[in-house]
Amino acid sequence: MVLEKAPSWKPELDSEFEQQYMQDLKLFLRAEKNQHKIIYPHSSNWFHALETTPLDEVKIVILGQDPYHQPNQAHGLCFSVLPGVRTPPSLVNMYKELQADLDIAPANHGYLESWATQGVLLLNAVLTVEDSNANAHKGKGWEQFTDKVIATVNDRCEHIVFMLWGSYAQKKGAVIDAEKHLVLRAPHPSPLSAHRGFLGCKHFSQANAYLQQNGKTVIDWQLPSL
Repeated sequence: MVLEKAPSWKPELDSEFEQQYMQDLKLFLRAEKNQHKIIYPHSSNWFHALETTPLDEVKIVILGQDPYHQPNQAHGLCFSVLPGVRTPPSLVNMYKELQADLDIAPANHGYLESWATQGVLLLNAVLTVEDSNANAHKGKGWEQFTDKVIATVNDRCEHIVFMLWGSYAQKKGAVIDAEKHLVLRAPHPSPLSAHRGFLGCKHFSQANAYLQQNGKTVIDWQLPSL
């Protein structure tokens, strides 16, 4: 576990890898692999969110819970799936909200890489999962690491938009300084809860308005066709 491909984050996060919780997490993941358990995403993508969105380029943080747990879905960005994979239900609802909010037609895929390269940090709280076993790696140490990522953005960056969807993300984001950043809260976009206030929240337009007010370039939420 290294951050070689995420140099902007290294000074802030390198010391985490020496901590006991991270040593324990490494041992846990190694033991899982030794038992021939399938883990998603591939280890080369565990830190893909940090590699794709450098610390000095973060404008927006979207918090997810843990990776998708079916084959060929997860690639290290929350809510995003690899090209050719059916768009998951929560992302379908995000596209519905984008259309209602900014008149952006839903993409025909669920690959959110272009958001990440524009400064949207798509961060899951837990960065690995076992095949077909949601939340299997909950409480193994990843949460402490991603708390440090959030604290780093909170402390080091100015005028960031945090999109906290659902009670889990809102609890994790409780440390964010709302005087310094814009914190947007809504129910989770899952089909179970989207109708309770995610649909109609207008977070995408609010985020761009805030970026503009603070002299930053806005996010082009329209995903390129694949």
